[in-house]
Amino acid sequence: MTTSLQLRKLVVKHRFKGNAVSDRSLPDYDPVTEIMLEIFRLNGRLLVKGDEMVVPLGLSSARWQVIGAIALAAKPMTIPQVAELMGITRQGALKQLNRLEEEGFVAPAPNPRHERSPLYSLTAKGQKAYVEAERLQATWASTLSEGLPAKDLILTLQTLRSLYVRLELPVPKKGS
Repeated sequence: MTTSLQLRKLVVKHRFKGNAVSDRSLPDYDPVTEIMLEIFRLNGRLLVKGDEMVVPLGLSSARWQVIGAIALAAKPMTIPQVAELMGITRQGALKQLNRLEEEGFVAPAPNPRHERSPLYSLTAKGQKAYVEAERLQATWASTLSEGLPAKDLILTLQTLRSLYVRLELPVPKKGS
């Protein structure tokens, strides 16, 4: 089993392309750092596998995420609302909504509250793709969770949610 320090050295070595880094230059290692690194790796793999799953539906993971935000809200949404709900930038949401509109998955409508911020809703094509993507995802999630105790999954979810809330804390600044 790899120790925390060994893992940290491996990460640092990889990050600095093999340049020697002394043990004294490594900050004290903690499990939160390992969780962060694992989340980065997990996110990358989720996007690749998600793309693999939804490409036959005419979607990518990013587009699936956007139509999912609209479907979950169960009401038309603005670009900032989609971005906030899914934790993506407004520019990212705009890019995906433009593509989804071009391909007939979403349709904009005038927003009575803000002339320059249309409300986006799913079209019949978008709704059909979303339902199929969710069906595939449910099967995938079931397969991934086989053999994992429900209590462990629930604890993992609670921990990730707690970390998410704590990310509202200020980040350290250079020189502090």
